[in-house]
Amino acid sequence: MREVNASIIHGSGVGPVLYVVNAADLHTVTPGNSLVKYADDTHLACNVDTRDIEIANVNTWSQANNLKLNRAKSTEIVFRDNRKRRCIQQPPPLQEVVRVTSLKVLGVTLSDRLSVTTHVDDVTSSCARSTYAISVLRSQGMAVTALQQVFQSVVISRLTYAVPAWWGFTTSAD
Repeated sequence: MREVNASIIHGSGVGPVLYVVNAADLHTVTPGNSLVKYADDTHLACNVDTRDIEIANVNTWSQANNLKLNRAKSTEIVFRDNRKRRCIQQPPPLQEVVRVTSLKVLGVTLSDRLSVTTHVDDVTSSCARSTYAISVLRSQGMAVTALQQVFQSVVISRLTYAVPAWWGFTTSAD
């Protein structure tokens, strides 16, 4: 037996659970900001005026817990209100953090204009490919009940995944 002096073993089966337990004491500094932690991911939602303080807090917490905040794997997205036509100046980018226009969170792609158009396009394209594969299975003689189970497992589950999360979003063009 050897002592583990690094926190979480990356890629292990228990790694995601250990991260959630280990990160239980990671909180935001500013009221109104929030952290969402899942498996080995952390998403920080904060006001643009407090982002430097919050990033510094995450970095300090990481060092105290023998972890490293990898800014090269970090991304920033600035959400904009699509209804406002006037041009609002973007905040300066964070140092060593890439700013993106879309972000995938737990399998749902959101754009900086709070649109799920890309998500819907990706899901429908994936389902079309799956439907083609099911038609090939049908032509090879797979039983109807088995085809229905495959369709339910692959297509319907993909279409309904995270529906409550994006309910109310529009799919109109950006």
